[in-house]
Amino acid sequence: MGVFAQDHPPIVVIRLNDAISSTLTNNRTLDLAKLDEKIAESNYKQTSSFFLPQVDFSYSAFLSNNPLNTFGFKLQEKSINAQDFNPTLLNSPGSIHDFTTKLNVQQPLLNLDLFLKRKASGKQREVYRFKTQRTEEYLAWEVKKTFIQLEQAYATVEVLKNAISTSNEVFSFTENRFQQGLLQKSDVLNTQVELRSLETSIEKAKSNIQNVSDYLSLLMGKDLGPQYQIEKEINLENLNSDTARTVFENRADFMAMGKAIEASNLMIQSARMSFYPRLNAFGNYQLNDKQGLGFSANAYFIGFQLSWDIFRGNRIKNSITSQVFERDKLREQLTQQKELSQMEINKSLRDLKDSKLDIEQKKLSVEQATESFKILDNRYKQGLLANIEVLRASSQLTGQKFALTESLTNYKLALAYLQFLTHSTTK
Repeated sequence: MGVFAQDHPPIVVIRLNDAISSTLTNNRTLDLAKLDEKIAESNYKQTSSFFLPQVDFSYSAFLSNNPLNTFGFKLQEKSINAQDFNPTLLNSPGSIHDFTTKLNVQQPLLNLDLFLKRKASGKQREVYRFKTQRTEEYLAWEVKKTFIQLEQAYATVEVLKNAISTSNEVFSFTENRFQQGLLQKSDVLNTQVELRSLETSIEKAKSNIQNVSDYLSLLMGKDLGPQYQIEKEINLENLNSDTARTVFENRADFMAMGKAIEASNLMIQSARMSFYPRLNAFGNYQLNDKQGLGFSANAYFIGFQLSWDIFRGNRIKNSITSQVFERDKLREQLTQQKELSQMEINKSLRDLKDSKLDIEQKKLSVEQATESFKILDNRYKQGLLANIEVLRASSQLTGQKFALTESLTNYKLALAYLQFLTHSTTK
């Protein structure tokens, strides 16, 4: 069922930990990752057939006048007598029925290539287990990022509310002086234009709150519509400067690719082992009778088979070559992924450093812009300054406040992303 836009959407106060918990429980992307994990587990269980006996049962009914078949049926039914060797009967035996109950058993004994395939399938299970874990870590990062963006959206609205309040004060003063004939109509119009611009901006900012809230609902697997408010300011733990500078070898996505490489190595070994002989046991037990549901004659057949594929037209050799290239490709991808991650870590560390400095500068700029606006506003009210100058000072103050909220957001985003990049696993 669709969710339509509402003029006054329901307000929901939410905490970061609760949002992450809900996401890890209900997110569809994570559900898909867990399904991949279950598929890999099921594929691994299928490989148990490489070692377990295979048993099949059948019950068949035959009718034939073929000389060879009819004589064979009589032999299986143990009903041969002397007259059955009469050449006339041998050549024209007439129709005969045979009802066969058969139980076949096949037992693998020594198949080294299949043993290694099973181990490779076991590695694939681990690949998807680590992929699921990395998906969880990614979704937790997405929730943190969304919370930071939501926090910025509310901060933007607050800045605009203060700016509108200031503009209303300027407008009231300007309108009053205009009525007294002390200011021109253009001064009133300039103030109105500034005020309308701020009102438009605050509506866009409120829409952005709803957009971010909808994305958060999507992450948590909930219906769209509610507008979320953060219970308290987001505080992310700072990382140790030493441990945050390099990638961890046991990060979940690296571990997944490492297990994929191990699986490739096992498949290469399995292909090589297919050159070796295979040893299997087999047997069957059957009952024959010329009457339906009859079981008068029984027989068994047991044996061992040593098979050796000596030459397959270089198919296995070429297959091994392709698998080696694929394994080497995975190794190169893992190396590249680690290098890219290290580059991103270095960038995030620089972003953190730059953001810290920028925050301090923006705080100072806000203080200076605030003081400047107070001075200019006071001079304007004394009739010593043009209307356009105080409006420019108000816009400058609003812009500096916006810049401060953006710097704070950039700092938190860089820190959250650094936590995601340097997350290690003990699984």
